[in-house]
Amino acid sequence: MKKTAVFPGSFDPFTIGHESIIRRALPLFDEIIIMIGYNSNKRAFYPLSKRKEWIKKVFVDEPKIRVGKYEGLTVDYCRKVHAQYILRGLRTAADFEYERAIGQINKKMHNEIETVFLLTLPEHTAISSTIVRDILRHKGDASQFLPCCLDISEFLDEPEEF
Repeated sequence: MKKTAVFPGSFDPFTIGHESIIRRALPLFDEIIIMIGYNSNKRAFYPLSKRKEWIKKVFVDEPKIRVGKYEGLTVDYCRKVHAQYILRGLRTAADFEYERAIGQINKKMHNEIETVFLLTLPEHTAISSTIVRDILRHKGDASQFLPCCLDISEFLDEPEEF
């Protein structure tokens, strides 16, 4: 059976931390679907179409990667695409507590879906989309926190207004 993982997130923007987790997970799965989800607790800074375009550009030469979008529960999306795993990155102890609770609830809802955690590399621990977004919002140079194949000027062009 094909091992498919879903890596959910808002990816607003997609960072080198996200990229690292996915690249390190590639040997573990036959396919990884990067699922851009709608988070009711967050207001999008970049349009979903732009985020999807950037992620596809990062993994243009990786046939095991697909990019999708979804609104609703991640476990429901997993069932829809026949994924058996949810992939999550952990930066801090607080991330672990939050992700553990979600993973346990997901397991109760859909027993056949496992959550797999990968620890963030130490050099990426401080990087979060929220911090990178704030740097970009204030026209700072966030290039060291974004995948190298992306042009930083693209991130300065089209942010949503608050």
